[in-house]
Amino acid sequence: MTRAVRFDQYGDVDVLRIEDVERPSPAADQVLVEVVAAGINPGEASIRGGLLHEMWPATFPSGQGSDFAGRVVEVGGSVTGFAIGDEVLGWSDWRSSQAEHVVVPADHLTHKPLALDWIRAGGLFVAGVTAYASVRAVQPKEGETVVVSGAAGGVGSLTVQLARNTGAHVIGIAGPANAAWLRSVGVTPVAYGDGLADRLREAAPSGIDAFVDTYGNGYVDLAVELQVDPARVNTVIDYAAAQKAGAKAEGSSTASDAEILGFLAGELAWGRVVMPVAAIYPLDAVRDAYTELAARHTRGKIVLSTELPANAGRQPAS
Repeated sequence: MTRAVRFDQYGDVDVLRIEDVERPSPAADQVLVEVVAAGINPGEASIRGGLLHEMWPATFPSGQGSDFAGRVVEVGGSVTGFAIGDEVLGWSDWRSSQAEHVVVPADHLTHKPLALDWIRAGGLFVAGVTAYASVRAVQPKEGETVVVSGAAGGVGSLTVQLARNTGAHVIGIAGPANAAWLRSVGVTPVAYGDGLADRLREAAPSGIDAFVDTYGNGYVDLAVELQVDPARVNTVIDYAAAQKAGAKAEGSSTASDAEILGFLAGELAWGRVVMPVAAIYPLDAVRDAYTELAARHTRGKIVLSTELPANAGRQPAS
């Protein structure tokens, strides 16, 4: 037996529980991983709340989670790229990573660099590939100006750095509390709120070449107001606004690839990108983790750890 997050009906965090379940066994092309850390993401909360039922309906009882990192404990007969004991990170397409064990196809895994810690490895996939897809969608070039909304969030904090690494000037929209951190990674902070359009014009007197929206709530419309070419506007959340404006809406599904994940893991391992962690919770505190996520004021990722004692509570940001 093993333990996993489960819920039996759509609802708020109170529908979540930790349950003893049968330990999965890998098919011929699959790998069984003992999970050390698993990320949490806003999309998972939306699925659990039933908000995405038309697109991604849940079948009950449902598991939860995509991101994870851990150690290989069993491999299928046709798997050649991984062996028992390998340290890996990857993703599940079956809402099953928030658990002590997860089974996935071998092509959903990449080896964890030795220099990458478990917590960041376990929280990388969704935020990382979404950020990668977003930057690729708007194709920033050296010397151009790129604006990113939600610039200190799980996706936004990686997006600003990947865009910066192209040589572009990056402006990050975030709260004042995150200004110092944005400056520390080479990003110009601009506070959200009333008068934002004017502050962005002041920060980019020569105009804005591309805009990445990781937050929603009118930012696509703002990009259009600022005369950004819709072909160089990407949102990962406001699909209706993207369709209306003729903007892009490329996200994790367009970059869910083990080679891309391996590239991102290497960037983190060698410090070319940093991934802030807002908090770490034991698996048993999954309700508390999603409650904090729902506030939408975290810097970086919230990650679950199977190695923390059940009563450990919230661990501080790093």
